[in-house]
Amino acid sequence: MNLTILGCYAATPRTFTNPTSQVLEIRNRLFLIDCGEGTQVQLRKNKIRFSKINHIFISHLHGDHFYGLVGLVSTFMLLNRTNNLHIYGPKGIEEVIKLQLKLSNSWTNYGLFFHELQSKESEVIFEDEKVIVKTIPLKHRVYTNGFLFQEKVGDRKLNLDAVQNYEIDKCYYQKIKNGKDITLDDGRVIENEKLTFDPIPAKSYAFCSDTVYNEAIIPIIENVDVLYHEATFLDSEEILAQKTMHCTAKQAARIALKANVKQLVLGHYSTRYESIELFKEEATTIFTDVLLADDGKSFEF
Repeated sequence: MNLTILGCYAATPRTFTNPTSQVLEIRNRLFLIDCGEGTQVQLRKNKIRFSKINHIFISHLHGDHFYGLVGLVSTFMLLNRTNNLHIYGPKGIEEVIKLQLKLSNSWTNYGLFFHELQSKESEVIFEDEKVIVKTIPLKHRVYTNGFLFQEKVGDRKLNLDAVQNYEIDKCYYQKIKNGKDITLDDGRVIENEKLTFDPIPAKSYAFCSDTVYNEAIIPIIENVDVLYHEATFLDSEEILAQKTMHCTAKQAARIALKANVKQLVLGHYSTRYESIELFKEEATTIFTDVLLADDGKSFEF
Protein backbone atom coordinates (compact mmCIF):
# COMPACT_ATOMS: atom_id res chain seq x y z
CA MET A 1 0.00 0.00 0.00
CA ASN A 2 1.53 3.29 -1.15
CA LEU A 3 0.37 6.83 -0.39
CA THR A 4 1.62 9.84 -2.37
CA ILE A 5 0.81 13.28 -1.01
CA LEU A 6 0.19 15.76 -3.83
CA GLY A 7 -0.99 18.53 -1.52
CA CYS A 8 -1.76 18.73 2.19
CA TYR A 9 -2.12 22.38 3.19
CA ALA A 10 -5.30 24.23 4.10
CA ALA A 11 -7.05 27.01 2.20
CA THR A 12 -5.13 28.76 -0.60
CA PRO A 13 -2.30 27.45 -2.80
CA ARG A 14 1.18 28.94 -2.44
CA THR A 15 4.23 28.75 -4.68
CA PHE A 16 5.66 25.99 -2.49
CA THR A 17 2.58 24.28 -1.03
CA ASN A 18 -0.62 22.87 -2.48
CA PRO A 19 -4.16 22.22 -1.21
CA THR A 20 -5.45 18.74 -0.53
CA SER A 21 -4.94 15.92 -3.00
CA GLN A 22 -3.36 12.49 -2.69
CA VAL A 23 -3.03 9.20 -4.51
CA LEU A 24 -3.51 5.86 -2.81
CA GLU A 25 -2.20 2.72 -4.51
CA ILE A 26 -3.68 -0.41 -2.99
CA ARG A 27 -3.80 -3.89 -4.52
CA ASN A 28 -2.71 -2.45 -7.89
CA ARG A 29 -5.59 0.05 -7.85
CA LEU A 30 -4.87 3.76 -8.05
CA PHE A 31 -7.34 6.08 -6.31
CA LEU A 32 -7.21 9.88 -6.39
CA ILE A 33 -8.53 11.41 -3.16
CA ASP A 34 -9.57 15.06 -3.38
CA CYS A 35 -8.41 17.31 -6.19
CA GLY A 36 -7.40 20.80 -5.12
CA GLU A 37 -5.82 23.33 -7.48
CA GLY A 38 -2.48 22.17 -8.85
CA THR A 39 -3.31 18.47 -8.75
CA GLN A 40 -2.42 17.99 -12.43
CA VAL A 41 1.00 19.56 -11.99
CA GLN A 42 1.65 17.51 -8.86
CA LEU A 43 0.65 14.31 -10.66
CA ARG A 44 3.24 15.08 -13.33
CA LYS A 45 5.92 16.01 -10.80
CA ASN A 46 5.39 12.71 -9.02
CA LYS A 47 5.35 10.76 -12.31
CA ILE A 48 1.87 9.32 -11.77
CA ARG A 49 0.26 8.19 -14.99
CA PHE A 50 -3.04 9.95 -15.64
CA SER A 51 -4.40 6.90 -17.46
CA LYS A 52 -4.20 4.79 -14.30
CA ILE A 53 -6.68 7.02 -12.46
CA ASN A 54 -10.18 5.65 -12.98
CA HIS A 55 -11.76 6.55 -9.63
CA ILE A 56 -11.72 9.97 -7.92
CA PHE A 57 -13.10 10.54 -4.41
CA ILE A 58 -14.06 14.09 -3.37
CA SER A 59 -14.64 14.68 0.33
CA HIS A 60 -16.58 17.94 0.11
CA LEU A 61 -17.24 20.94 -2.09
CA HIS A 62 -14.85 23.46 -0.57
CA GLY A 63 -12.51 24.84 -3.21
CA ASP A 64 -9.26 23.60 -1.71
CA HIS A 65 -10.55 20.05 -2.13
CA PHE A 66 -12.05 20.05 -5.63
CA TYR A 67 -11.23 23.16 -7.68
CA GLY A 68 -8.67 21.16 -9.66
CA LEU A 69 -11.22 18.57 -10.75
CA VAL A 70 -12.72 20.16 -13.86
CA GLY A 71 -9.25 20.91 -15.19
CA LEU A 72 -8.20 17.30 -14.73
CA VAL A 73 -11.40 16.04 -16.37
CA SER A 74 -10.73 18.35 -19.33
CA THR A 75 -7.08 17.33 -19.60
CA PHE A 76 -8.11 13.67 -19.74
CA MET A 77 -10.12 14.60 -22.84
CA LEU A 78 -7.16 16.40 -24.44
CA LEU A 79 -5.04 13.29 -23.81
CA ASN A 80 -7.60 11.22 -25.77
CA ARG A 81 -8.61 9.20 -22.77
CA THR A 82 -10.81 6.16 -23.50
CA ASN A 83 -11.24 4.62 -20.03
CA ASN A 84 -14.36 5.43 -18.05
CA LEU A 85 -13.86 7.86 -15.16
CA HIS A 86 -15.90 7.51 -11.95
CA ILE A 87 -16.23 10.46 -9.57
CA TYR A 88 -17.62 9.99 -6.04
CA GLY A 89 -18.61 13.11 -4.14
CA PRO A 90 -21.38 15.14 -2.50
CA LYS A 91 -24.65 15.84 -4.23
CA GLY A 92 -24.09 18.82 -6.51
CA ILE A 93 -20.72 17.75 -7.86
CA GLU A 94 -22.23 16.52 -11.12
CA GLU A 95 -24.05 19.81 -11.66
CA VAL A 96 -21.02 22.01 -11.04
CA ILE A 97 -18.63 19.98 -13.22
CA LYS A 98 -21.09 19.53 -16.10
CA LEU A 99 -21.93 23.23 -16.07
CA GLN A 100 -18.27 24.13 -16.51
CA LEU A 101 -17.89 21.56 -19.29
CA LYS A 102 -21.04 22.85 -20.99
CA LEU A 103 -20.10 26.52 -20.90
CA SER A 104 -16.59 25.80 -22.17
CA ASN A 105 -17.88 23.36 -24.82
CA SER A 106 -15.51 20.75 -23.45
CA TRP A 107 -17.59 17.58 -23.33
CA THR A 108 -15.57 14.47 -22.67
CA ASN A 109 -14.96 11.80 -25.28
CA TYR A 110 -14.86 9.11 -22.59
CA GLY A 111 -17.43 7.82 -20.12
CA LEU A 112 -17.81 10.21 -17.18
CA PHE A 113 -19.88 8.80 -14.31
CA PHE A 114 -20.85 10.64 -11.12
CA HIS A 115 -21.79 8.85 -7.91
CA GLU A 116 -23.37 11.50 -5.71
CA LEU A 117 -23.40 10.99 -1.96
CA GLN A 118 -26.07 12.18 0.47
CA SER A 119 -26.19 9.63 3.29
CA LYS A 120 -25.10 10.64 6.77
CA GLU A 121 -24.38 7.00 7.58
CA SER A 122 -21.35 5.04 6.45
CA GLU A 123 -22.01 3.20 3.18
CA VAL A 124 -20.13 1.14 0.60
CA ILE A 125 -19.55 3.24 -2.53
CA PHE A 126 -17.04 1.07 -4.43
CA GLU A 127 -16.24 -2.63 -4.42
CA ASP A 128 -14.45 -5.07 -6.68
CA GLU A 129 -12.75 -8.40 -6.09
CA LYS A 130 -9.77 -6.84 -4.27
CA VAL A 131 -10.82 -3.55 -2.62
CA ILE A 132 -13.84 -2.09 -0.86
CA VAL A 133 -14.38 1.63 -0.17
CA LYS A 134 -16.76 3.03 2.45
CA THR A 135 -17.66 6.57 3.46
CA ILE A 136 -16.73 8.04 6.82
CA PRO A 137 -19.34 10.72 7.67
CA LEU A 138 -17.56 13.80 8.99
CA LYS A 139 -18.75 17.02 10.64
CA HIS A 140 -17.75 20.16 8.78
CA ARG A 141 -19.36 23.37 7.57
CA VAL A 142 -20.74 21.60 4.50
CA TYR A 143 -21.67 17.96 3.86
CA THR A 144 -18.40 16.02 4.08
CA ASN A 145 -17.18 12.43 3.94
CA GLY A 146 -13.89 10.74 4.63
CA PHE A 147 -13.14 7.45 2.91
CA LEU A 148 -12.11 4.05 4.23
CA PHE A 149 -10.16 1.85 1.80
CA GLN A 150 -9.90 -1.82 2.74
CA GLU A 151 -8.13 -4.67 1.00
CA LYS A 152 -10.08 -7.89 0.80
CA VAL A 153 -8.34 -10.91 2.27
CA GLY A 154 -6.46 -12.66 -0.52
CA ASP A 155 -5.96 -16.34 -1.29
CA ARG A 156 -4.21 -18.60 1.17
CA LYS A 157 -0.56 -19.33 0.32
CA LEU A 158 0.41 -22.80 -0.88
CA ASN A 159 2.74 -24.85 1.27
CA LEU A 160 4.49 -26.38 -1.73
CA ASP A 161 6.44 -28.91 0.32
CA ALA A 162 3.23 -30.27 1.83
CA VAL A 163 1.35 -30.25 -1.48
CA GLN A 164 4.15 -32.12 -3.24
CA ASN A 165 4.50 -34.55 -0.35
CA TYR A 166 0.87 -35.62 -0.90
CA GLU A 167 1.48 -35.69 -4.68
CA ILE A 168 -1.48 -33.41 -5.34
CA ASP A 169 -1.98 -32.46 -8.99
CA LYS A 170 -1.48 -28.80 -9.95
CA CYS A 171 -5.06 -28.60 -11.20
CA TYR A 172 -6.18 -28.50 -7.53
CA TYR A 173 -3.85 -25.66 -6.50
CA GLN A 174 -6.41 -22.88 -6.90
CA LYS A 175 -9.00 -24.88 -4.98
CA ILE A 176 -6.48 -25.25 -2.17
CA LYS A 177 -5.66 -21.52 -2.22
CA ASN A 178 -9.39 -20.87 -1.96
CA GLY A 179 -9.34 -22.67 1.40
CA LYS A 180 -10.81 -26.04 0.39
CA ASP A 181 -9.82 -29.42 1.78
CA ILE A 182 -8.58 -32.04 -0.69
CA THR A 183 -9.65 -35.67 -1.01
CA LEU A 184 -6.87 -37.96 -2.24
CA ASP A 185 -7.38 -40.91 -4.58
CA ASP A 186 -7.18 -43.30 -1.61
CA GLY A 187 -10.05 -41.47 0.12
CA ARG A 188 -8.01 -39.58 2.67
CA VAL A 189 -9.16 -36.01 3.30
CA ILE A 190 -6.30 -33.55 3.77
CA GLU A 191 -7.31 -30.47 5.74
CA ASN A 192 -6.51 -27.17 4.10
CA GLU A 193 -4.47 -25.98 7.09
CA LYS A 194 -1.95 -28.73 6.34
CA LEU A 195 -1.52 -27.52 2.76
CA THR A 196 -1.45 -23.73 3.11
CA PHE A 197 -0.20 -20.77 5.06
CA ASP A 198 -2.35 -17.84 6.15
CA PRO A 199 -2.77 -15.12 3.49
CA ILE A 200 -0.95 -11.82 3.75
CA PRO A 201 -2.94 -9.65 6.21
CA ALA A 202 -5.26 -7.21 4.45
CA LYS A 203 -4.34 -3.53 4.83
CA SER A 204 -6.63 -0.57 5.38
CA TYR A 205 -6.40 3.21 5.00
CA ALA A 206 -8.73 5.89 6.35
CA PHE A 207 -8.79 9.44 4.98
CA CYS A 208 -10.41 12.06 7.24
CA SER A 209 -10.41 15.70 6.12
CA ASP A 210 -12.03 18.17 6.99
CA THR A 211 -13.84 17.70 10.29
CA VAL A 212 -14.34 18.97 13.79
CA TYR A 213 -13.27 16.57 16.55
CA ASN A 214 -15.78 13.74 16.23
CA GLU A 215 -15.56 10.48 18.17
CA ALA A 216 -18.51 9.08 16.18
CA ILE A 217 -16.07 8.01 13.45
CA ILE A 218 -14.11 5.74 15.80
CA PRO A 219 -16.16 2.55 15.20
CA ILE A 220 -15.72 2.99 11.44
CA ILE A 221 -11.94 3.48 11.47
CA GLU A 222 -11.12 1.23 14.41
CA ASN A 223 -7.89 -0.78 14.01
CA VAL A 224 -7.01 0.60 10.56
CA ASP A 225 -3.39 0.34 9.52
CA VAL A 226 -3.08 4.01 8.56
CA LEU A 227 -5.23 7.02 9.43
CA TYR A 228 -4.78 10.32 7.61
CA HIS A 229 -6.46 12.94 9.76
CA GLU A 230 -6.64 16.68 9.30
CA ALA A 231 -4.71 18.77 11.82
CA THR A 232 -5.35 22.31 10.69
CA PHE A 233 -4.38 23.98 13.97
CA LEU A 234 -2.15 23.61 16.99
CA ASP A 235 -3.55 23.42 20.50
CA SER A 236 -3.17 27.18 21.00
CA GLU A 237 -5.87 27.73 18.34
CA GLU A 238 -8.33 25.12 19.63
CA ILE A 239 -11.12 27.72 19.90
CA LEU A 240 -10.55 28.68 16.26
CA ALA A 241 -10.60 24.99 15.29
CA GLN A 242 -13.99 24.61 16.95
CA LYS A 243 -15.31 27.76 15.27
CA THR A 244 -14.20 26.72 11.78
CA MET A 245 -15.03 23.03 12.36
CA HIS A 246 -11.49 21.77 12.04
CA CYS A 247 -9.15 19.79 14.31
CA THR A 248 -5.93 20.35 16.18
CA ALA A 249 -2.96 17.98 16.06
CA LYS A 250 -3.74 16.78 19.58
CA GLN A 251 -7.37 16.09 18.68
CA ALA A 252 -6.30 14.04 15.64
CA ALA A 253 -3.97 12.09 17.92
CA ARG A 254 -6.80 11.41 20.39
CA ILE A 255 -8.92 9.96 17.58
CA ALA A 256 -5.99 7.76 16.52
CA LEU A 257 -5.45 6.56 20.08
CA LYS A 258 -9.13 5.83 20.76
CA ALA A 259 -9.51 4.04 17.41
CA ASN A 260 -6.39 1.92 18.03
CA VAL A 261 -4.93 2.70 14.61
CA LYS A 262 -1.40 1.57 13.81
CA GLN A 263 -0.08 4.80 12.28
CA LEU A 264 -1.32 8.39 12.09
CA VAL A 265 -0.52 10.73 9.20
CA LEU A 266 -1.21 14.41 9.86
CA GLY A 267 -2.10 16.93 7.15
CA HIS A 268 -4.25 19.93 6.10
CA TYR A 269 -2.00 22.31 7.98
CA SER A 270 -2.82 25.99 8.38
CA THR A 271 -0.06 28.04 6.79
CA ARG A 272 0.14 30.37 9.80
CA TYR A 273 2.79 28.21 11.46
CA GLU A 274 6.54 28.37 10.84
CA SER A 275 7.10 24.61 10.78
CA ILE A 276 4.92 21.53 10.40
CA GLU A 277 7.21 19.79 12.89
CA LEU A 278 5.19 21.58 15.57
CA PHE A 279 2.19 19.42 14.67
CA LYS A 280 4.14 16.22 15.24
CA GLU A 281 5.53 17.51 18.53
CA GLU A 282 2.02 18.10 19.87
CA ALA A 283 0.48 14.91 18.48
CA THR A 284 3.19 12.62 19.86
CA THR A 285 2.35 13.70 23.40
CA ILE A 286 -0.79 11.60 22.94
CA PHE A 287 -0.08 9.07 20.14
CA THR A 288 3.41 7.78 19.43
CA ASP A 289 3.48 6.67 15.77
CA VAL A 290 2.91 9.96 13.95
CA LEU A 291 3.99 10.80 10.40
CA LEU A 292 3.82 14.20 8.74
CA ALA A 293 2.35 14.52 5.27
CA ASP A 294 4.09 16.97 2.97
CA ASP A 295 3.75 17.79 -0.71
CA GLY A 296 5.54 15.22 -2.86
CA LYS A 297 6.13 12.82 0.02
CA SER A 298 5.40 9.11 -0.46
CA PHE A 299 4.77 6.50 2.20
CA GLU A 300 5.07 2.75 1.73
CA PHE A 301 2.98 0.80 4.21
